[in-house]
Amino acid sequence: MELIKEKDILRYPRLDTVLMVEEFIQKHDGEYKRKELWQKLPKKMMYQTFQVIIAYLFESNKISIDVEGKIGWIYYTERAKTREAMARLVWKGR
Repeated sequence: MELIKEKDILRYPRLDTVLMVEEFIQKHDGEYKRKELWQKLPKKMMYQTFQVIIAYLFESNKISIDVEGKIGWIYYTERAKTREAMARLVWKGR
């Protein structure tokens, strides 16, 4: 996946837009390639803004892109909570 450089970003997406894309991908897991998914979204947006959202979701391990280019949802909160509970994290206060 090609990373988007910060200087190339003209417009950052709003939180409600990111959440809309997340929800759409979850409902249509593995059905669409990038451009098809962008065209089917319930709310229109610039393609570059969509690209920023996809890059964010990919880098945060919420989506995967298969060999055909289809986008699938891979972040499941139940599993994340289980992993978090197993992790031995210690918060050191001052």
